[in-house]
Amino acid sequence: MDTQSQTQKIMVVGISGGTGSGKTTLSDLILSRIGRDKIAYLPHDAYYRDQKHLPLEERAKVNYDHPDSLESELLIEHIELLKGGQSIEMPLYDFTIHNRKEETQRVDPRPVILVEGILIFVEKALRNLFDMKIYVDTDSDIRFIRRLTRDVTERGRSVQSVISQYLQTVRPMHLEFVENSKRYADIIVPEGGMNVVALDMVIARLQSLLNGEPSVESQ
Repeated sequence: MDTQSQTQKIMVVGISGGTGSGKTTLSDLILSRIGRDKIAYLPHDAYYRDQKHLPLEERAKVNYDHPDSLESELLIEHIELLKGGQSIEMPLYDFTIHNRKEETQRVDPRPVILVEGILIFVEKALRNLFDMKIYVDTDSDIRFIRRLTRDVTERGRSVQSVISQYLQTVRPMHLEFVENSKRYADIIVPEGGMNVVALDMVIARLQSLLNGEPSVESQ
């Protein structure tokens, strides 16, 4: 590892927002613009707890929109390891069977750690790790349509099951946890990746920090 890599501070960026808000779109645009070779990408969705002790029908009843459904303590551990220059084995999640896959994905240290998920600003221990907190704010009707489309086409769910889950857990948990966590954001981006002006500002900020330009706080 060269001297620059040793002395450069690893930056941790969090992108939150409601389901279907455009978090993943924004994350993908940042990855493509900054360069995937410079970013370690950790989706919070990968850290849903292992449910192999439950039958499939019981797994489907779990409230996956509550913070307790996620192994955030493992995500925190992985962020700390990456910041310390160590690689990690990130879990992978299969949404069709509501359980983790047997295989994991190796993630190597990079100058930027990008964490994305609806609940990443809820827990203080996780929230405090972020150097930049971005909240993607999108109207609820747009978010629901996006979620419905995604779950039916990508996760093999029925329209009725998506609607039932949205009414029973997604919407109540959004109001209780996700919406309230918006107050912790440094940047609020309306319409996610479709907001070109906000995207350009975020990219410019990340690039300046990667290039070693001092922040306002350090001047």
